[in-house]
Amino acid sequence: MTDKTENKKIKIKKLYEDTIVPSRAHATDSGLDLFVYSIEKLFSEGNEDGVSINSSEIILSPGSRVLVNTGIAATVGAGYEIQIRPRSGLALKQGLTVLNTPGTVDEAYRGTVGVIIINLSSRHVKIEKGMKIAQMVACPVYLGEVEIVDDLDKTDRGAGGFGSTGV
Repeated sequence: MTDKTENKKIKIKKLYEDTIVPSRAHATDSGLDLFVYSIEKLFSEGNEDGVSINSSEIILSPGSRVLVNTGIAATVGAGYEIQIRPRSGLALKQGLTVLNTPGTVDEAYRGTVGVIIINLSSRHVKIEKGMKIAQMVACPVYLGEVEIVDDLDKTDRGAGGFGSTGV
């Protein structure tokens, strides 16, 4: 039996001539690195001190977030989504992460792939054109129909949620 994902292509459209195409650092990596093309918009909680922005770089203050344009549009096809995830090195070493992780690029979306980055560190961090900013992973999506029911199956766990199994 052949795996249905075997010949699935991630289709990338370069939106600008000098866009860096997403790529894997290693052939078996699940994520393709995404690169900064431009800085689209800064969102800050009123602390503009030390923050500079232009289309190719930003000094992002602690607690501030920015919308990064990757310079691409992408799709995988029906039954799939593209997830935008943080890069572990940026998160650990600089405190930068993807705010709505994982971000979702729906199959039918054909616009620019944007990444919302937040600075969770206590330092100002520079983000500039060409740097690796996030990763994208193609994932299958279950498109099941919604069924309204009066009750759900009973389980040992029941409605036990946040913290119900210990500290």
